[in-house]
Amino acid sequence: MTKEYIIEGMTCGGCVANVKKALEKLNDVATADIQLIAPQGKLTLNNPVELTTLQEAIGHYNIQEVEKPPIKEVIELSEKSLTTYKPLLLIVGFIAGVSFLIQSPFNGFSGMLWMRHFMAGFFLVFAFFKLLNIKGFADSYQMYDIVAAKWKGWGYIYPFVELSLGILFLINIAPVFTNVLTLIILGVSSIGVIKSVLDKRKIKCACLGDVFNLPMSTVTIVEDLTMVAMAGIMLFLI
Repeated sequence: MTKEYIIEGMTCGGCVANVKKALEKLNDVATADIQLIAPQGKLTLNNPVELTTLQEAIGHYNIQEVEKPPIKEVIELSEKSLTTYKPLLLIVGFIAGVSFLIQSPFNGFSGMLWMRHFMAGFFLVFAFFKLLNIKGFADSYQMYDIVAAKWKGWGYIYPFVELSLGILFLINIAPVFTNVLTLIILGVSSIGVIKSVLDKRKIKCACLGDVFNLPMSTVTIVEDLTMVAMAGIMLFLI
């Protein structure tokens, strides 16, 4: 195992060498990478070593373990089946059905109009679920999205971006901008989803926020790429 430490009191290369030598004398310390820039110590351990043992080894220098936030990987997830994804399938089905019925009595049905209404409903409904527990969504989203992984703030902003896109699709303002933005945002989001599925990571899908315990799977990939395709088709037909 590898752990990082803050070591206070070192001021020069001699201090670094002394601390490194002292730590590597301990039986359970395989290697000790020591530097003056925080975190000053990175230890590879054969077995867990008490902090007091490390402190005694380095003498008057002060050592503290770097506390890292726990990685929230969902291990116990539901089995991947139609039953598992029932909430997601029902929601998408309802949105698709309502988008279809809006054009009743179907005199001159427009596929373009149906896609616009579907996109509006999709973003508005999915933003709603994310906003029910925005922190829970941000924590889950950070686990696989390539942007949120580097900047967690994106997870807090994303539901409002979806809400804005839903409104723009609904009132049909700036359709070119709306579709281009959808292509970019969902295209980037799809990268993290695809990578997680290919890596077979057992993590929670955040598409419906923190409300449902949905495992990441190819269903999520199909969902994202379908939206990307629809945005591309509408952009082409504008």
